[in-house]
Amino acid sequence: MSQAILRTERVHLVPLSDEFLEHQVELDADPEVMRHLGGARRREQVEAALRGNLADADRAAGLGYWAGFVEGGFAGYWLLRPPGPADQEPVAGQGELGCKIMRRFWRQGLGSEGSHELLRHGFEDLGLTRICAMSAAANTASRATLTGLGLRYVREFEADADDFPPGADLRTVEYATTREQWYRARVHDRQPGAVAS
Repeated sequence: MSQAILRTERVHLVPLSDEFLEHQVELDADPEVMRHLGGARRREQVEAALRGNLADADRAAGLGYWAGFVEGGFAGYWLLRPPGPADQEPVAGQGELGCKIMRRFWRQGLGSEGSHELLRHGFEDLGLTRICAMSAAANTASRATLTGLGLRYVREFEADADDFPPGADLRTVEYATTREQWYRARVHDRQPGAVAS
């Protein structure tokens, strides 16, 4: 099963491929975008990351990485990948959600919009049972987005130091939701006069 092309009201999500390299080079060169992800990357680092992402996407049917476009302009990339290290067998029925947005598209709700669609796609189209997401503990905006998506705090841990420069804050948090929790929240949100609990 190949990755689907997905659409929301504003975001067009296209499976990541080599043709989007220049967009990813621009995205990963921005130190603000990469502030909690180990810092800005050089071109050769982005090329290696893209190759790794494409290989990672082959580990589980339907999962992977998407380039996102808004009114034809590159807005960032979203992922619903197999959780865990790329050299391990994926856990059946599980996915890891994430996104990285160009700075000019910040504070427009696009990260949430694309991520809502990937949650829907994961649970409804792919039949996943659990979706998690990771964030730097210090990234309050990312953590607020995950909470707004309905994911719940699971744990804090230290990221692999090999992925970050010396002295970096390695504290990372995991959030997650199950298919049952996601469906319950959707039904609750559709109830007339529902009050958030």
